[in-house]
Amino acid sequence: MTMPRNMLVDVNVTRYYHCISRCVRQAKLCGKGYEHRKRWIEERLELLADQFAIAVCGFAVMDNHLHVLVRLDPGLGKDWSAEAVVRRWIAVYPPKNLDLSDSAIVDKWVKHFAKNRKQVDVFRERLQSLGWFMKALKEPLARLANGEDKCSGTFWEGRYKSIAVLDEESLLATCVYIDLNPVAAGISKVPETSSHTSLRQRVAHAKAKGKLESLKEAAKGSVAGSKVSGHFEDSHWLCPLDDARRKGSKREGMLESFSLGSYLLLVDYSSRLWREGKAQVSPSVVGIFERLDTSAEIWGARLKKLLGAKKLCGSFFTSSRDRLRELAQQKGRHHLDNLVPLKSASC
Repeated sequence: MTMPRNMLVDVNVTRYYHCISRCVRQAKLCGKGYEHRKRWIEERLELLADQFAIAVCGFAVMDNHLHVLVRLDPGLGKDWSAEAVVRRWIAVYPPKNLDLSDSAIVDKWVKHFAKNRKQVDVFRERLQSLGWFMKALKEPLARLANGEDKCSGTFWEGRYKSIAVLDEESLLATCVYIDLNPVAAGISKVPETSSHTSLRQRVAHAKAKGKLESLKEAAKGSVAGSKVSGHFEDSHWLCPLDDARRKGSKREGMLESFSLGSYLLLVDYSSRLWREGKAQVSPSVVGIFERLDTSAEIWGARLKKLLGAKKLCGSFFTSSRDRLRELAQQKGRHHLDNLVPLKSASC
């Protein structure tokens, strides 16, 4: 039975959600001959990440579906001025009668509209909402595609799936799963050649900043990799992997002292498990598993289960059975469905 969205999306439980949206009838409407639509989606994600109080942590645009991992940051939206809220809203939904190229007219329009406090509050709430984020992502792209095809009708399936990610291990597993989707689908042979993924975006940004060589320091451990890499991810539109605020970073990252270099090691190890069925566990990867309080065997079983599934079932993802039971009790439910059955994680 489908869980109501208001029971699933709760920042008091977790701020991280893995959203999946499929093309209608799972048709490959972004596949061969339409690959440029994947770029449309990437560009729209970048725009929304800049305007919403929601960080994009990972994504993969496939031929017939889309994966997006987001973090809800409601505290940011509360601090925006009325004018800032209006500017963000019109960046997402430009009014048809407003010439955005004329800054004087835009300034006057914004100042006038910002006086309508009731409407500003509505916009502020929407700019913090996961539902509105997904709506603002999917609807314009559907119109563009239908215009290109000279047709009307539904492009995306109506309801997107959202999975609440509850702990660090599950968060990293979700990131790796998303970035390895093209490899699992046979579209790419290795992760680094996978177009239209967050991994490709992160590596391209590191290259542009001259940081590719420094990422290799992660082989000496997460802390060493974090020190050498610095805060270069702060200037990218994706949420930084490393939460380095204690070291002077101005942006909140995903995991403290976990560098992009460490993540690349984990993705490489996981992709070899999927492609070859085995992989050498280096000391640096062992260190990652120790930090997550897991093992190579449990990690491998969980990733293979995810990547081998035709459809992800479950509205929550955690590595802790106790956490799932506690949450079910809080929500007044007999049980909650985990994305990967915990009893099979060690098989």
